[in-house]
Amino acid sequence: MSQAQSMGRVLLLTMCAAGIGGTFQYGYNLTIINAPTMHIQKFVNETWLERNGQQLDSQVITLIWSIIVSVYPLGGFLGALLAGPMAIRLGRKKSLLFNNLFVILSAILCGLSRPAKSFEMIVLGRILAGLNSGVSMNVQPMYLSESAPMKLRGTVAMSSAAFTALGLVLGQVIGLREILGSEECWPFLLASNAVPAMLQLFVLPWLPESPRYLLIDLKDKDSCICALQRLRGHSDLSLEMEQMLAEQAAIKGQRPKSLCELIREPTLRRQILTIVVLSSAMQLCGNDSMYFYASSIFQEAGIPLEKIQYVVIGTGSCELVTSITCTVFIDRVGRRALVMGGYSLMSVWAVVFMVALSQQGHVSWMPYLSMVCIFAYILSFGIGPAGVTGIMPGEIFDQMARPAAYMICGSLIWIMLFVIGLAFPFILQGLGHFCFIPFLVVCVSTALYVGIFLPETKGKSLLEITEDFTKHSVKRKNVANGWSGPQEIKSTML
Repeated sequence: MSQAQSMGRVLLLTMCAAGIGGTFQYGYNLTIINAPTMHIQKFVNETWLERNGQQLDSQVITLIWSIIVSVYPLGGFLGALLAGPMAIRLGRKKSLLFNNLFVILSAILCGLSRPAKSFEMIVLGRILAGLNSGVSMNVQPMYLSESAPMKLRGTVAMSSAAFTALGLVLGQVIGLREILGSEECWPFLLASNAVPAMLQLFVLPWLPESPRYLLIDLKDKDSCICALQRLRGHSDLSLEMEQMLAEQAAIKGQRPKSLCELIREPTLRRQILTIVVLSSAMQLCGNDSMYFYASSIFQEAGIPLEKIQYVVIGTGSCELVTSITCTVFIDRVGRRALVMGGYSLMSVWAVVFMVALSQQGHVSWMPYLSMVCIFAYILSFGIGPAGVTGIMPGEIFDQMARPAAYMICGSLIWIMLFVIGLAFPFILQGLGHFCFIPFLVVCVSTALYVGIFLPETKGKSLLEITEDFTKHSVKRKNVANGWSGPQEIKSTML
């Protein structure tokens, strides 16, 4: 076996082992709860009847179901806050391994909820599943970006988005009535998230820890070289070691920053603002709301009701296809172009979609245009925003600030997921067919921000990226300090 083949196999195995028990769980746990909606609501009512001798009111059943659904992002938010300290104290790889404990406990609780006649076990299980997803969504891209060679850093880290989309699709498939979506099998469906956890526990321990964590955090140069040799083969490591040692020297004497310390750090304000904008926009852009419209639009287009569940799988497949495509091309095209292009296309399709919705009752072919818009919007989201957002904290923050930066990124993603889920019914009620106007504003604003303020990070070391941010900040400061009103402009023109 050649050195290149050895390097490729270990790196690919690291990506797959981290992904299958990592961001895959986020996508999978997000969709498996949809199929058994009616079965779980029936179980809640039957359980209450057996306990108290009376049935629940339909509004109370809906409230309990809403709690079961909404505690998942709550657990994700807590997991995002926990991810930073875990990554610092346990390391990247051990954090991913320990994180499987949460989802295995979740599977046990959900799987035994029906025999135990306890819907409260489902609530607790969903919190733990969210906790697992919150940790993995932060630690996995951190681990992969620190383990990848510079020329493949985007491709390796972007695989996190591909595994998220894969989880979404497989969750939809496994939730079909013919597989585990039936009334008899729904506890097994909710417990099936233990399978990818066990796969990760079996494979990941044999793979190396992040070389950067070993060198910069643990000061263990020998272990770092061993990890690099396994990931890169026995090729020349001198240049990569030189870059890591330069980064180590630049932050010598510092310790990992806490969340508060990062927020108070004046030299990182622009980087923090960047991840705040990108993380918030990822949920506020309306991509998840397209899934809300999917069933009704497909029905309007004449697709039989019993076939719609199969067509909906196509929406998740769109995101999977674009995520895999972007994983291949991100290190050629660049991060900035993908994010700008994704949000710009989403802006166009949002306008077309609103026009199509408003004309559905008047023009016979408009439901078909709406259906095209759903697929196109999701494809555009997958072009860049879905994946690049998660890797940016790993590219624009140094080793000491990275865990806290991921805490900010992850927390905002989960908070905004909760906010959009809460606010969208009111937006829909207030704006009707034009409910995508707020999402249009978000997409346009984010595309403009990225185009003006975000430097390209493709093929650059962390020190070079930091220098780009610093140059831009100094330039803006000098422009501000140099402004002395119209008289200066007039004298300059003379």
